[in-house]
This record gives sequence, C-alpha cells and structure tokens, in this order.
Amino acid sequence: MRDYLLVIDEGTTSTRAMLLTPGGECIATRAIELTQHYPQPGWVEHDAGEIWRHSLAVTEAVIAEAGGADRIAAIGITNQRETVVFWDKTTGEPLAPAIVWQDRRTASICRDLKEAGHEAAVQAKTGLLLDPYFSGSKIGWAMANWPQLKEAGDRLAIGTVESWLIWKLTATENRGGLHITDATNASRTALMAIGSGGWDDGLIDLFGAPTAALPEIVDCAGRFGETTLFGAGIPICGMAGDQQAATIGQSCLQPGETKATFGTGAFILTQAGAIPPVSHHRLLSTVAWQLDAKRAYALEGSVFVAGSLIKWLRDSIGLIGTAAETEALARSVADNGGVYLVPALSGLGAPWWQPEARASISGLSFTNTRAHIVRAALEAMAHQAHDLKTAFAADGVDWASLRIDGGMVANNWMAQDMADILGITVERPAFAETTALGAAMLAGVGSGLFNGLEEASAMRGAVEVFEPGMDGGVRAARLAGWQRAVESVVGLAGA
Repeated sequence: MRDYLLVIDEGTTSTRAMLLTPGGECIATRAIELTQHYPQPGWVEHDAGEIWRHSLAVTEAVIAEAGGADRIAAIGITNQRETVVFWDKTTGEPLAPAIVWQDRRTASICRDLKEAGHEAAVQAKTGLLLDPYFSGSKIGWAMANWPQLKEAGDRLAIGTVESWLIWKLTATENRGGLHITDATNASRTALMAIGSGGWDDGLIDLFGAPTAALPEIVDCAGRFGETTLFGAGIPICGMAGDQQAATIGQSCLQPGETKATFGTGAFILTQAGAIPPVSHHRLLSTVAWQLDAKRAYALEGSVFVAGSLIKWLRDSIGLIGTAAETEALARSVADNGGVYLVPALSGLGAPWWQPEARASISGLSFTNTRAHIVRAALEAMAHQAHDLKTAFAADGVDWASLRIDGGMVANNWMAQDMADILGITVERPAFAETTALGAAMLAGVGSGLFNGLEEASAMRGAVEVFEPGMDGGVRAARLAGWQRAVESVVGLAGA
C-alpha cells in the first residue's frame, strides 16, 4: 500500500529527503550538507555531481525507512532557485560547475544591459530586474566562457536544479531522462515570458542562451514521469522552486496572504491571484504555481543573506559556536548598544538591488560585546523585512499578517522581534519545514490524493502566534538607526 509522500528538498547548503503522510506528519528525514565552492570573490559554485549523489543517498535512506519503494505514493521536488546546471545528455554527467543563485560574476553584464536601456523591457516580460541573481545572465556567461559547453553541441542540457534531478531520476541505461522544468523555476530564469508561460526568443537572444538546451516548461503538479531507481516504480508528481513551495506549504492560496522564509536568504511572497502584479518599487513578479496550464502569481521581495549570516558568524568569524546560542545572546543585552549589521555579504537584494554592496557593522564602541553584534545580526532580519513591507505597501499590497518559516524562525526572540518591528501578527507553524510541505502538497495533488491545493492545505497543521508589543518610540529609533546604516552601505556601493 502506498502510504507516503516523499520530498526531495535540494537547498543551497544541504540536500534532504523527507517522508510525510497525507495528513502532514513527518515520518522520516535525512540530510547531507553540500560543499560550497568560492573560486573567486563574489563567485559561488556547487558540484552538480555531488548534488545528485547526496540526493540519491538521502532518498534511498528514507525509502528504506518507509519499508520500500512500493510504500511511496509520489515524489515531490523543491529546489534552490536560479542555480544553473550544465550536463551532457549522452553521458548524464555535468559539464561544468553549477552556478549558484548567490553568484555575482555577471554583475557587470547586468549593469551594461541596464545602462543600455534593457531593464524596462526585461521587467515587462519577466517580472524580474536585471541582476546576476537570475539564471539568464549566468547561462550567457557560461556559454561565453566555458568552451566545453559549445563543444557539446546538441548534447548540451541546461536547467535549474529540479531539471537536473528529474533527468537523473528518470534516465535509464537505454535512454536519457526527462528534460523538463516547472513554471515557477522557469519564471526565475529571466528567459520566460511571465504572461504566456513560454520561453521568449528575444530574452534568449539578449542573454545568449541556447534554445535547444533548455527544458520543456510544465505544470507544478501532474504525473511527469517515473523513477525505477529504488525498486518499484515511483511517480514524480510535484515540482516547485523552494520559495513557491513554501508559499503553498504556508497555505497562502488567497490574494494578500503573505509568507516569509528565513533560510540561507530571506524571501517574502504575497499571493496575487491570476493576473501578474506590476511593481513600481523594485519588487518581483513571479509565478506562484501553475496547474492545468493556469498560472497563479505572487509579488516577491528577495533578501540575499539571512541564515547564511549566522553560518558566517559561526564558521568564518568564530563569534558563536552554534546557531542555537544566538537567542540567549540576544536576550542577554537590553538592546543592540547602537550596533547595526547590514548583511550585504553577497550584495543587497530588494528593494535596493545593489549587487556590489558589501556588509558593514557600524556603531561599535568599547562598551559593546559579542552579544550586541549577534543581536544586531538577528535584528537585521526584521529590519530587512521592514524595508520590504514598506515597498510592498507602496505597491498597494501591504501585509495584514505574516506567516514565517525556515530554519531561523525556531529562534523565539527573532520571531517576536519580527512582530514588534513590523507591527503586525506573525504566525509560525508548528511544522516549520513548509518548503518540503508545499512540495508534498503538490505531489499529493499531482498523484490524485487531493483534489486541489485547498484540500491539500490541511497538511499545514497548527500555528503559534506572536503579537507586536514594542513601544512605538523604541521601534522608530531602531528603524532610524537601520536606515542610516543601510544608506551608508548603498552609498559606498554606488560610489
């Protein structure tokens, strides 16, 4: 009997597999950290072969815990978006490093295109801005700089991470795998026209992407194919980029409902309905999901550095031993002591869009301790969210409440600080792995376990509520200090 939904959640810093029941209970989980490669300042790469090996290992582990492949009703896949993989259709092996979404190597390309007047047209077609964050410029750079890609000719396949995983899952000794991508991931490449849902020839020419190497764009739920790598065949029935999956997992299914995921970066999406939203304040319009060839859209604000800041404080600076101790350190001091940390370790995202900005810690004096710096790092999460809330409101989409998830939000101090600085109710689900949950919901819809996302949303379960309680004067002073700090960083980036 097929009792479980299996999710492969391929993130930026780790790959995990999770086994869930249709009722939303997590039965098993396995995770392996991914190696981060930094060949030059601003460059971030992954080994696509390692991504596959780790995905295979964690999937095999949870299938064994389930009692075999014949217990799995369907597989759902969710992934780090915008990261690009290049592989050989004949051998199924990577041809080059995967260029990660955080990578800044195409900043000058995007700047030149912007100065040439292309950004308005790109935004109108894609809902995105000209920034190295998105996949299109990465693909163009790779085609111009890695000769093995052109030499591969018709054998070259290019796709985001879910495309790579589906190829590997469905390939056999006698034939290559399925070469598909779902509409949410395709909408993050800057190569897809967001209104029509298809690859755009003009955008492909602008960035220098090879059309023949790109995957077919499909829905987020359906019977896409089957993997036989684990014994009995298991259908692959759900796909979505991680932030869209989290939006679904948080049951943000009606216009105006908003979620914020604090993982490696921080990403806030507001459900916008069936018409692509237009931002005049440098937010992004993106596909929330596509079912039966019909797209729902979201307005998105993207922050490049969130949980990766805590990892940096731990691993590179040695300021903390574990992420868990940040809560006690934040509580150990009455306030930030005048210290502000602007976490532009890989540039600033929305609403600033300064890819060459660099991080700063300001306001230090001899009275400060490491607790003040750690508290300032946590406060930066609410500060960045407030910048986005201001931009969303200016676009006519203010938040009535916020549903939070991701690894960072286990920190109760940070969750309460978010409510205090934003001045709204913040909800945190008891099961915080909403990215995996959204992928499971899509797999359940695609396999026929659920009649639609509304029915599947029962998987979300209970939530905990944080209400704002900060004095208005304290809040205003905090935000004024943050504004000065971030404007200093933006000013230096533009100098």
